[in-house]
Amino acid sequence: MQIRKWILLGIWIISLVIISNYGGTISYGIFFAVTLIPLLSLIYTLFVYFRFRIFQKIESRCITCRQSVPYYFVLQNEDYYGFASVKARMFKTLSYVEDLPDDMEYELLPGDRYTYETKLVCKYRGEYEVGVKEVIITDFFRLFTFRYKLMETIKALVQPRMLHLEELCSISDIVASVQKENPNADTEPDVLVRDYIQGDAIKNIHWKATAREQKLKTRTRIGEEKQMISLFYDHRRYKKNLLEYLPPENQILETALALGLFLAEKNISYTMLDGQNQSASKAVRGLRDFEDLYQKVSGTQFSLDVDDRLHLQSVLKQSAINHSKILIGVLQALTMEELVMLTPLLNQGMIMVIYVVTDENIEELMKQGNDRLRIIAVPIDAELKDIL
Repeated sequence: MQIRKWILLGIWIISLVIISNYGGTISYGIFFAVTLIPLLSLIYTLFVYFRFRIFQKIESRCITCRQSVPYYFVLQNEDYYGFASVKARMFKTLSYVEDLPDDMEYELLPGDRYTYETKLVCKYRGEYEVGVKEVIITDFFRLFTFRYKLMETIKALVQPRMLHLEELCSISDIVASVQKENPNADTEPDVLVRDYIQGDAIKNIHWKATAREQKLKTRTRIGEEKQMISLFYDHRRYKKNLLEYLPPENQILETALALGLFLAEKNISYTMLDGQNQSASKAVRGLRDFEDLYQKVSGTQFSLDVDDRLHLQSVLKQSAINHSKILIGVLQALTMEELVMLTPLLNQGMIMVIYVVTDENIEELMKQGNDRLRIIAVPIDAELKDIL
């Protein structure tokens, strides 16, 4: 395009020199023609800019991460002159359109309508713009280019996917021991009681035993001691830029959900702990409970204001921890200070597995692991089936 501009400028200068030295009808004709071409091209491009039409649509605004959904867009020329060059550029950092060549150029004759039907895939969980980002319009002589940014783009609401795992290879030995020790248990109240622990449901307090012993007692549920596993995941946002924080947050949620779905399919009961709101912790005893858990995890709000150390403290103080033999965490960062916080539970015999979602080298942290503490790195864009 720049070459054409230089050629046109050269012809204009040559015609001007000829007029100045020789005059003549032909030289004047060339001069005025070359002078008018840019002006007419500019006017034409402005007409196209204000008159072209584009329409785009996705089948549903609610999309599951990495699953394709029907998508189409329409370019239409409703005028009596042709559109020389129209390009539709897509949002392609967080999503992509299948089978669409990058910067594909369209020429629309009067009355032409171009419809492109394909599939749209979103890479990460979150709410962001997808589809056509802007339209680039160029004149016949390739002298002027205008970028038209769509005023009404499509915002997709993307949920994390539920990843089915045949095996949990990273902790297969732990899973095997849990399956032996924790058969699917009932959860009806038993007459047995124990001391009340902060966070226990008020409705389960045994008032007669409380009055008799002059301290709060709560009913034990059958299988409560066999609720062997507790899970938790990071709620902190570590970056401010959308392109930086969405990928690791998506990997955290999909990792937590993959672990939860695997345990639910194996009928292994567990509790998903919420460090921000203890009452929001969710006990899962099968696939039916997991459906509710999926909605809860999908709606997680990450925040820059969350203190990861206080969040971990809150998790470790919850009553479900007292009935767990295994604690599984999914974090975006792990420090030596946080490892020290885990030491008392490790000394009591608890087994801990910490999945750290990061692309950084954490080999030094992983060396802190032992028979009761496992630290497993999960690369941000890695396929979870290869890691978990």
